[in-house]
Amino acid sequence: MHVLSSLPSTWTWHSSTELRQRVEAISQSFAVPNRTKAGHPGPHWGDEAPAMLIYSMSASVDGFIYDREGDFDWGVPDEEQFRVHLEQTAALGGFLCGRKLYEAMVVWETDPAMRATELESAFADAWSALPKVVFSRTLDRVEGNARLATGTLAEEAAALAASTDRDLAIGGATLAAEAIELGLVDEFHIFRCPVVVGGGRPLLPPVTARIDLTLVAARTFASRVVYEHYSRA
Repeated sequence: MHVLSSLPSTWTWHSSTELRQRVEAISQSFAVPNRTKAGHPGPHWGDEAPAMLIYSMSASVDGFIYDREGDFDWGVPDEEQFRVHLEQTAALGGFLCGRKLYEAMVVWETDPAMRATELESAFADAWSALPKVVFSRTLDRVEGNARLATGTLAEEAAALAASTDRDLAIGGATLAAEAIELGLVDEFHIFRCPVVVGGGRPLLPPVTARIDLTLVAARTFASRVVYEHYSRA
C-alpha cells in the first residue's frame, strides 16, 4: 500500500513540495512525554529549571530528513505513529520553531478543516495549547499561541524553560542545528525510516566537538520505523 493511503482523509496535497513541507513540519513537532528530571544537572538552563530541550525528527537510515529532490513521502507517519506523536506533543510545555515550521503548522490552529477526524482534532487541540516562540527575520506578526522571538536562541530557550516544568522541543533543521552547536539540545529523538536515500538535507549538522550520547529507549512500529531516544551521556 502506498504510504499516502495511510494519511487521514484531510491530508491532501497538490505538489511534492507541499507534501514535504507539511510532513516535515509535523515530524519536527513531535517529542516525548514529560519525565522526572531530578537528576538532570541543568548544564545550560540552571539547576532550578527542569525542562529539557528535545530535537525530534524523522530521518532515513543514512541520516537525511528529505532526499536530493526534496521528497519525504517515505517518512509520512501512519496512524500508530501519529497517535504516539499526539501523546508526546500534548506533554510538552513549549516549542521553539523556525519560520517555515511555524507557517506549515499554523493551519492546525486556524483551519477548521484540520479537525475532520477525532485524531486530527485532538492533535489540533494539543498543538494550539502549546506556547510557541517563532524565530524569523521576515515575519512581523504571528498567529495562534505563538510570539516572535526577541532575544537570542539561548535567551529564548532559557526563558521558555523557566515558564514550565515540562519538556520543550525545537523544530526546523536550521534552528535545531544552531541549538546543537550551542550545546542547548539535551535529547535527540529520531524516527528512523527503513530507506536509504543517498543524499539530501542531513538530520544533524557538522559539530565542532564530539557529542557523546546514551541510548535511553527504542521502539519498532508496525511500519518498520524505529524510534531511537538518545540523551547526552
